[in-house]
Order: sequence, then C-alpha cells, then structure tokens
Amino acid sequence: MAQFLFGRALQSLLLLWLVSMIGFAVLHLTPGGPLSQFALVPGMTQARLAEIAHEMGLDRSLPLQYWEWASRLLTGDWGRSYRDQSPVLDVIGSHLFATLELMATAILIAVLLGVWIGVMGAVRRYSFADMLATVGAMVALSIPTFWFGLVVIYVFSVRLQWLPAGNMYTVGDGSLLDFLHHLIAPALVLALVEVAIWSRYMRASMIDVINQDYIRTARAKGLPEKRVLIRHALRNALLPMITLAGLELPTLLGGALVTETVFTWPGMGRLFLDSLGYRDYPVVMGILMVSALLVLLGNLLADILCAVADPRIRLD
Repeated sequence: MAQFLFGRALQSLLLLWLVSMIGFAVLHLTPGGPLSQFALVPGMTQARLAEIAHEMGLDRSLPLQYWEWASRLLTGDWGRSYRDQSPVLDVIGSHLFATLELMATAILIAVLLGVWIGVMGAVRRYSFADMLATVGAMVALSIPTFWFGLVVIYVFSVRLQWLPAGNMYTVGDGSLLDFLHHLIAPALVLALVEVAIWSRYMRASMIDVINQDYIRTARAKGLPEKRVLIRHALRNALLPMITLAGLELPTLLGGALVTETVFTWPGMGRLFLDSLGYRDYPVVMGILMVSALLVLLGNLLADILCAVADPRIRLD
C-alpha cells in the first residue's frame, strides 16, 4: 500500500506540473491579457500601463513568469487577485465549500437513484420500467445542462413557485432549511446526467454478475432472492461503479460550472467564469490547480476503495 501511494503521489505531482504549465501558457497567450482591464480606465496612458505591467511582472518572459509563479505556489503564496488584490487562496476558499456541497449532493442523488434504477433494470430486463429507464437515460444524456436548468427555473420557480430561482440563501434568512430549499434545484440538474450514466453502467454490471456461477449456486442453496441480490450480486457489481465515481469527477466539475452560472450559485464554477471575464489570471490558475487536485485525489480514493471492497485487488 505504501509503495502504491508513493507511486501515485509521484504521478499526481507530474500531472499537476503538466497541467500548470499548459494552463499558464494558454492563459497568457490568449489575446488581450490582464492589462486590457486597465486600458479601459479613463485617462489611462501607455506609460502608466507599462508601469502597471512592471509592477505585476508582466513585462518579463513567459518562462520567467511561470517560474516565479510556480515558486511562490510551492511556498503557499498563490498570488493576489487582479480585481481587488485579495489573496487567491482566500478568494477560492470562500467559494470552494459551496461547490463541494453542490457536488456531494449531486453525487449522493446520482448514486442512490442510479444504482436503484440499474439494479431494477437488470433484475427486470426488457420490462416496461426497464425500457422507460433506457429512454429516460438517453434523453437525459442528450439534454444540455444549461437548457434543463432554465426549464427547471421556469417550471418550478416562475410558474409553480415551489423552489427559489437562484442563489444559496434568502437574504435575511440563512437557516439550514432555507439552504436545503435553494440546494434542491441545482443539485437535481447537476445530478441528471450522472443518474443516467450510473444507471446504465450499473445495469450492465449487474447483468454480468447475476449470470455468474456463484450466483446460480447461491440460488440453488435456497437463499432468499433479496439476499442473493444484495449480499452477493450487488457488492461485486458495485466495484466498477467505484472506479466510475473517480472518472466522473471532471464531468461533475464541468457540470458545476454551468449549473452554478444558471442558478447563480456562489461556487468555483461561477467564480471561474467571472475571473475569465476580468482576465484575473491568478484566480483562474488557482481554480485550475484546485480542480486538478480534486480530480487526482478522487481517483486515488476510488482505487483505495476498490482494494478495500475486493480483497483480490492488491495495491502494491
């Protein structure tokens, strides 16, 4: 286990380094740059722009800018926001918890509904409910997230007035019940695609497991069908799902970006788009590094959970 963790740590560091280099180069080679925001200030002169570029270190070569940024990153100094000079870690930290809450709720919904629909589809293959679930999954995978979010707002917020149209809290409230009320719509929208994916994978995995010899042996011994399905079949069928959970983290992060924008949820996705609009490169790079770190940690956790769930898997 220690050798496996050490190897994965080295791989993760290498991937983080590659992500940081590519992201830094792409951001700084895009037209405009951070100085474009200062150029819009009335009375701004070229001389003053040159002074600002020198103060921000933007007049240096790109490799030197990257080296200085990476060196500060390793010491815990992620830079300061171009918008208000706040530390990047403080800016991201004030939005990270909201994104993690939204993603955790969406994952919980996707796991519970996806596993249940997949198991029912495998046990009752080609039934009306199975065909309905298949059609529903295809429709869910075809609907753009932003469009579905707008439909949810129109139906449940504008017409029925059951759910809030956006934000995280009602102004002047801030209670747990109010937070959960605001969380329902964005979490369901973000979980829509994940439920479709999990249900399809779970159905295929469950069908493969229930056709194995040891399942037929358990039934031949006279064990109750529910015990056969839950204790013997479901546990083994969930192993590929654990790996899938790690692989789906990038999809969740991308979906959170759209969902947070539609529902004005104050998370990292909305912060990312706002920072791109302001050419706030330190914050954008910070979000990129945090997102990459979350994905790598998620995949590492999925590998460890697979080894715990299946003793045949050895992490050495």
